[in-house]
Amino acid sequence: MTSLLLVDDDRALASMLGEYLALQGFEVSSVSSGEDALASCQSQSPDLIVLDVGLPGIDGFETLSRLRAEYAVPVIMLTARGEDSDRIAGLMAGADDYLPKPFNPLELAARIRAVLKRSTTVPAVTATIGFGNLELHIKRREVQVEGRLVALTATELRILEVLLNRKGEVLSRAELTEAAVGRPLEAYDRSVDTLVSKLRRKLGEAGARGAEIRSLRGHGYVLDIARP
Repeated sequence: MTSLLLVDDDRALASMLGEYLALQGFEVSSVSSGEDALASCQSQSPDLIVLDVGLPGIDGFETLSRLRAEYAVPVIMLTARGEDSDRIAGLMAGADDYLPKPFNPLELAARIRAVLKRSTTVPAVTATIGFGNLELHIKRREVQVEGRLVALTATELRILEVLLNRKGEVLSRAELTEAAVGRPLEAYDRSVDTLVSKLRRKLGEAGARGAEIRSLRGHGYVLDIARP
């Protein structure tokens, strides 16, 4: 059974969500703080974490940052705020999806299933894809430059994977948004631009050579492989 860790200091909401998600077939445990979430991950290995932003002590963003430093578990963030800046902050910190409160529990269950599907789906075409001195190991979900691991979030890795599989092809922001967070691009949503910018920076700092992620105004992004 798929195990979920729900992190929210609103005990009434956590209890309601726990009961609903259990009826949906998930095994749910709950904690009320970021510190408890980190401790819980040391003693168990949840398949996915639902993490509220507004936590006592360390907030959801800091909790996510600490989780990402040690664990590869998918994370969906919940917040009472729906501004683009909060969504972008969550995605930049490594969240796999972002759901503003109030929300329909049915939508949360659907988001959980979508994130789990993206996290476990492994393309059968090849075990490794890459360019220049960079390699993406599909089954291990790792990116290496000259044998050194590059710390990418799951969302950044999915964007890179799509660009690699369709190198030389211009991909719209809508297509990349679908690949990154599994839902249609919303009006005024610039999250994918922030994610691509962060991906470029990380690959540059790691010394990746042999390709360039170019932006084409009004069209999207393309991964251009350098000619030998």
